[in-house]
Amino acid sequence: MTAPASEHPRDSLPLSLDSTAQLLTRITDQLGTQLSLVSPNGTRRPMQSTRHPARPSHLVARGIPAPTLVAVAHGSRDPRALRTVLELLDRVRELRPGLDVRLGHIELNQPLLPATLAAVGAGDAVLVPLLLGRGHHVKHDLPAAAAAAPALRSRIAAPLGPHPLLVEALLGRLVESGWDPRDGTSRSAAVVLAAAGSRDPDSADDTRRTARMLSDRLGGIPVVPAYASAAAPTVPAAVRALAARGRHRIAVASYFTAPGRFATAAAAAAPGHTAAPLGAHPAMARLLLHRYDRALEYESPVPERLLASA
Repeated sequence: MTAPASEHPRDSLPLSLDSTAQLLTRITDQLGTQLSLVSPNGTRRPMQSTRHPARPSHLVARGIPAPTLVAVAHGSRDPRALRTVLELLDRVRELRPGLDVRLGHIELNQPLLPATLAAVGAGDAVLVPLLLGRGHHVKHDLPAAAAAAPALRSRIAAPLGPHPLLVEALLGRLVESGWDPRDGTSRSAAVVLAAAGSRDPDSADDTRRTARMLSDRLGGIPVVPAYASAAAPTVPAAVRALAARGRHRIAVASYFTAPGRFATAAAAAAPGHTAAPLGAHPAMARLLLHRYDRALEYESPVPERLLASA
């Protein structure tokens, strides 16, 4: 039997947010989602369905229980990070009642991924990385953890980005920060997409693709990737470069799953609006389930060539 602290990390957390703050967070999330459905010319975009079947249809037809969804977070010393991830997983459970959803961390927070996989035991699981691109953790750490749990039949889903739902969440957070969708037609506006950074060229390519997708959603204004570590430019350097081009209305989109050291540093370097991390935005919960379902379409683990487009 698994220790309660491993399966239910929320139980050990102090309740630092009162009900009023939680209600306001839900309201701003919903408002951001609705505003993100408005295109720069004022027309309404079609809303994607948020309803998901309790199990993928091909599993239902074969009478197979749905595999456990193991969300894999990086981990952070910032206590807000764990609270944010737990709230996101609560939203996933709301969208798909009955699905076994668990959490494992690569480092810094409990439960660590090996402990979570051991708790699942013999059975089937899909590891869904709460990571935004194809970096070292997706390519090496997750496969190593899966291989170290031979009793568990596991597969690894694609990282969250790039994907239109991720862009929807980015746009929603920008709108919450005060970004005016009409700025998409302004010659003085620009956005810096602040990311963690990686030495893996695939990760940088994924971030650039997300920046292009966000630029399209914002009406074509420049969206420049910038990094907190391991890659260039930094957020301050990107801001200076945009200002030199006459772009003085600069917002920072926080390309982080949850609050943490990098997100805080990026916000401190912003000259104007700074969006909150993606967190428990409704589009993020839908994206987790999309990655889970997509991974189950393959009889073997998702081929690496599909990790960027699955």
